[in-house]
Amino acid sequence: MSYSVGQVAAFAGVTVRTLHHYDKAGLLSPGDRSPAGYRLYSDADLVRLQQILFYRELGFSLEEIAVIFEDPQANALDHLQARKRQLEEEIARLQRLAEVAQRAIEVQRTGVPMTPRERFEVFGEITFDLSYATEAELKWAHSAGQREAMERAAAHTKEDWRRLMGEAAAWRAELLTAFDQREPSDGERAMDLAEEHRLHISRWFTSCPPDMHRRIADDFAADPRAFALVVPPSQQRPGLASYLCKAVHANAARRTGGRTDSEEKQ
Repeated sequence: MSYSVGQVAAFAGVTVRTLHHYDKAGLLSPGDRSPAGYRLYSDADLVRLQQILFYRELGFSLEEIAVIFEDPQANALDHLQARKRQLEEEIARLQRLAEVAQRAIEVQRTGVPMTPRERFEVFGEITFDLSYATEAELKWAHSAGQREAMERAAAHTKEDWRRLMGEAAAWRAELLTAFDQREPSDGERAMDLAEEHRLHISRWFTSCPPDMHRRIADDFAADPRAFALVVPPSQQRPGLASYLCKAVHANAARRTGGRTDSEEKQ
């Protein structure tokens, strides 16, 4: 039995233009023509169209489908297994994003409501970059410290935030002074400031052993969005993020004798 392009489009739920595109790409070229010269699709063509739509639904490109059709026995299974792995990875990624969204919802529900003016009074120029927050959630998704930090942050009162941000501002002023006075990053003053920062994190967010502090400092040096949570752009100097990172590493080595946290526990 033969079918016109309009009939096939209706059967399959695609547009006539899509069928023409498949024909032009060499994926589905009907072998019959009506006396008037119009394309006519056979039952075998409909089966092939179902296969194309199946692969398209799985995310295969037309080029990939063409390769599969060239030698279906040799290629189809390998391609399907590869696509299955990709889909599973994408599902896992989306699940992590859903968890990030849920965490953000929980923070919004339990956090302290502030007017824009109050927020500026408390946080000043320090801003919370949503893209960085999302990436951090994904990066540290399985970290107990990250979960504790988010929970404690959500539980802080407005007065808590005023106190901790005031504490952070005083520390930041000392850091800038040490940097401007060219204090060495592995000197006593810089290391003491690094230790104050580590204790600040432990006091307000989560226990921060030296190894964790190293990883946090590495983020400061590698990602401007992370460093902006500590020093707003208007107060930053070239090399300051690296300076703080080196001071944190020096302090961690001072506290652990160069050993890692895991080695300390052995």
